[in-house]
Amino acid sequence: MSIPLLKATNIAHAFDYQLFSDINFELHPRESIAILGRSGCGKSTLLHIFSSFIVPNRGEVHLLGHNLYGLRDKEIETIRRDDLGIVFQAHYLFKGMKAIENLEIATILSNQTIDDTLLEKLEIKDLMEQKIGELSGGQQQRVSIARVLSKKPKIIFADEPTGNLDKETGNLVMQVLLNYIKENNASMVLVTHDESMAKLCDKRYRLENSRLEEF
Repeated sequence: MSIPLLKATNIAHAFDYQLFSDINFELHPRESIAILGRSGCGKSTLLHIFSSFIVPNRGEVHLLGHNLYGLRDKEIETIRRDDLGIVFQAHYLFKGMKAIENLEIATILSNQTIDDTLLEKLEIKDLMEQKIGELSGGQQQRVSIARVLSKKPKIIFADEPTGNLDKETGNLVMQVLLNYIKENNASMVLVTHDESMAKLCDKRYRLENSRLEEF
């Protein structure tokens, strides 16, 4: 068995009420895992804990061989910049800039180059000279995903990445993400309410009654 890229042990977290407790989770290279659950159960919070943006009330997260809570802020920022790809349902693109300029920012920061093949797979290569504000929501989401993949992350954390897409485009995006992790020895954690998208992943977990269980 390969060394996990992500290992979470005895994770517990609460806000005004207990979201979840005693969660143990591992993610290995070339593996895709979907987490399902009803709205408000804590799926996105768990994803933010796994991806270093929230410190849980209890437990440990080892990310790419590092104990997150033993690292300095600057070291965590380096991991986020170089090794993690975060795909949100909201696009977080620079709307006054062209699509290509949004990608260039990501590749310059990560010292990578824009992959024309990736743009073709996402069916956005012909949109690169258009400003973000001129694109449809689905086109913006695909540009956002291209921006994330262009930095060549080792782990993709995807929070409802197909939530605003029609089924055909959603399937296209999922296949691009899944092919990426296989071709780059990467991995993905997908949070979704869409059972059909979750079934495309290697494993499925459900967050329910404060527990995370594979099914």
